[in-house]
Amino acid sequence: MEILNPLAEHYAEQFTTPDDDLLKEVAAFTVQTHPKAHMLSGVVQGRLLKLLVHMINPQNILEIGTFTGYSALCMAKALRADGEIHTIELRAEDAASAEKFFNKSGIKEKIHLYVGNALEIIPRLQKEWDLVFIDADKVSYTAYYDLVIDRVRKGGYILADNVLFHGQVLNEKKEGKNAKAIHAFNEYVKNDSRVECVLLTVRDGLLLIRKK
Repeated sequence: MEILNPLAEHYAEQFTTPDDDLLKEVAAFTVQTHPKAHMLSGVVQGRLLKLLVHMINPQNILEIGTFTGYSALCMAKALRADGEIHTIELRAEDAASAEKFFNKSGIKEKIHLYVGNALEIIPRLQKEWDLVFIDADKVSYTAYYDLVIDRVRKGGYILADNVLFHGQVLNEKKEGKNAKAIHAFNEYVKNDSRVECVLLTVRDGLLLIRKK
């Protein structure tokens, strides 16, 4: 389903600060070589991530789902001097691609990459998170949320991607395990009294969640 008017999306890109050379390289590499290149955040969402990091000024970011490294680099470039991003990728091949770009970034010391199952890795990361970005397998969104919420600082943020899931959550009858899982996650967060949230219709939907 086409969620946003393509003309509006193109117009938004025209009036968004463009990517730097490295981010353009990551995007081009992903589009040219990856069968799931549509998962790339893209310039509008990437710039939004960067500006949110500037605004929140986090020391510790957790990203669940590295893919080829584009979104991690967007956020890492806005980190304060003592800031770090910890990013988890299940697929070794995608992690290797991301690491290649991290090594070219000039800020690789700020980025900590973990390869494996996030459900197993997250409990081992004994950090207090200022910002968590969830962008991995959709059926585990609620599980990821439950794993991190107690470790997000008071006033900290969780950002969940793909919460419109290609428009499939808009159908009265949700079809497919991913659409059902994302709708259940959206309902779960809406009913969680520990947080306040807003669903942004950017790209495939972003749920911005603030811990009270």
